[in-house]
Amino acid sequence: MIKRLFLLLCLSSSAQADVAREWSEALLDAIRGDQARPTIHARNLYHVSAGMWDAWAVYDPQAQGVFFTEKHPSSNPTHDRHIAISYAAYRLLSHRFAQSASAVQTQAALDQLMLQLGLDTQQTTTTGNAPTAIGNRIAAAIIQMGMQDGSNEVSGYANAFYLPINDPLVPDLPGNPDITDPNRWQPLALDYFIDQSGVVLGDYPDFLSPEWGDVTTFSMTGGDVTQYTRDGNSYQVYKDPGPPPLLGTATDDDYRTGFEQVVEFSATLDPSSGNMIDISPATRGNNSLGHNDGQGRALNPITGQPYQPQVVPAGDYFRVLAEFWADGPDSETPPGHWFTILNYVSDHPQFEKRWQGQGPIMDDLEWEVKSYLAMGGAMHDAAVAAWSVKGWYDYTRPISAIRYMCDNGQSSDPQVMSYDPNGIRLDPGLIELVTPSTVVPGGRHEHLAGFNQANVGKVALYAWRGPDHINDPNSDTAGVGWILCENWWPYQRPTFVTPPFAGYVSGHSTFSRTAAEVMTQMTGTPFFPGGMGEFQAPMNAFLVFEQGPSQDITLQWATYQDASDECSLSRIYGGIHPTADDIPGRLMGFQIGHQAFARANQYFFGPSTTQVPLHEWAYVLMVLFVLVLARRRLKIN
Repeated sequence: MIKRLFLLLCLSSSAQADVAREWSEALLDAIRGDQARPTIHARNLYHVSAGMWDAWAVYDPQAQGVFFTEKHPSSNPTHDRHIAISYAAYRLLSHRFAQSASAVQTQAALDQLMLQLGLDTQQTTTTGNAPTAIGNRIAAAIIQMGMQDGSNEVSGYANAFYLPINDPLVPDLPGNPDITDPNRWQPLALDYFIDQSGVVLGDYPDFLSPEWGDVTTFSMTGGDVTQYTRDGNSYQVYKDPGPPPLLGTATDDDYRTGFEQVVEFSATLDPSSGNMIDISPATRGNNSLGHNDGQGRALNPITGQPYQPQVVPAGDYFRVLAEFWADGPDSETPPGHWFTILNYVSDHPQFEKRWQGQGPIMDDLEWEVKSYLAMGGAMHDAAVAAWSVKGWYDYTRPISAIRYMCDNGQSSDPQVMSYDPNGIRLDPGLIELVTPSTVVPGGRHEHLAGFNQANVGKVALYAWRGPDHINDPNSDTAGVGWILCENWWPYQRPTFVTPPFAGYVSGHSTFSRTAAEVMTQMTGTPFFPGGMGEFQAPMNAFLVFEQGPSQDITLQWATYQDASDECSLSRIYGGIHPTADDIPGRLMGFQIGHQAFARANQYFFGPSTTQVPLHEWAYVLMVLFVLVLARRRLKIN
């Protein structure tokens, strides 16, 4: 709710929202009321944005429509564009959210917006060249296309053939006794599952969109595809990063390192630890692509002044990261989150709406329809690429892998109790065995002994203690301490636990790096207006999973890439991804962002705009080289 209030304040900072902004906000509100389905909503963001662009392009002789290419003269193009955009968006949104979890409320809001705009919802004609009919035709064309674009919208986006190989994990019970393959995705069985938008979905949902590689893209082509077959079924994989680390293979060490790092990050989620860090751009960010090697920036290049330190409890910062970038509850999902960041930048008083930072200042409507199409097309391609990888590689999540390894025991020393080659590696102070000496009165594992010391020989973790230690999230904090590994939880709500789809690659990393590259190109600078973007997380009013933060925290980013990298890291703190999921997503996102932006510019200015500037070629070639290396053997950074 606090984040939603912040976004409303961002919107109100604009002198007056233009019609494309109003429909974009209506779409974001509709997404927040629906299930948290990032693939489906990335597609909605793209299609609605394309519909608004197509309505604008009707009255411009140079612009090319995406799905609708008619051209019509107008004596008042601004007036006609507003009407055509509104009918196109209204019809498409009404169709796409007719089966939403909040369909009644969403439709009422759409009707109310049309009323405020002075438009009649009963004008359904598609005949003639009046802007009303043009808008309705645009929506009809996109709706028809969407029924045959590979998304299976006609059947409610149901999966055609995918089935999980593993039986569900019951996280309320100890361990992971029923898993068949610890390298593959495992569904979760809960009393009831509440997704990141707060929608109750029953005991456990299906894998979301494992066949999304079949969906028609915005800018990616057949040259970006690798074809695979499993169990007689075909998978199209875009921007294939190669396989993730797998237990029991040559990449076994990377597998263990990645999931052990998730445990390590979990141990930092305690604001009372006394660990204080500077979270300002002076010390954080400025990473090279695919690494977490940045040490901040000495000066704000816009103001010429040093970035001011912001020293806060590390546990507060990491918890705020995990919840801010998790996009829930009241979630517009990760692709929608970047639309809110785009709107935040567009409304900034120091921002000038010059395309790629050059040329004349655009009017609000032109900026909106162009920026929304570029961002929407890019988010859609990021979803297609990331979920094509998820569906094919079908990779495990931390809760499955960590509990599986710990159920087996420890793999560090064959001479010590509970040894198993498929166990977890011991790390004193973080991952230890419960032994007779550690459960004596006053021992660090005394509380883990169990009846008649039944837990001696099991693995203990120093980590976030989990939802069992939170009775009231408005007043309780679980804190960090020694727990049995069989009871480890990610830093999430107990009715959610982890997203209902495979981990590799990280959707957040792919979406965010894609969006950061689009933002950089469309604004002509990697830096937020004024050299810094900010988000306020008020003391004891922001966190949802537990109480906190213990003091006011301000997230700060110098560049869009810094925000993207912070988003990627947040998923490790949240217990959702290891680094192996993250880094390939960033590399994919870099490519997708550039490719999608070039395609958007074709629609705006013609094919000649697709050339990559010469000064970017070295960077692009470097990325391609890194991708080749990553496919040979993924390096954990």
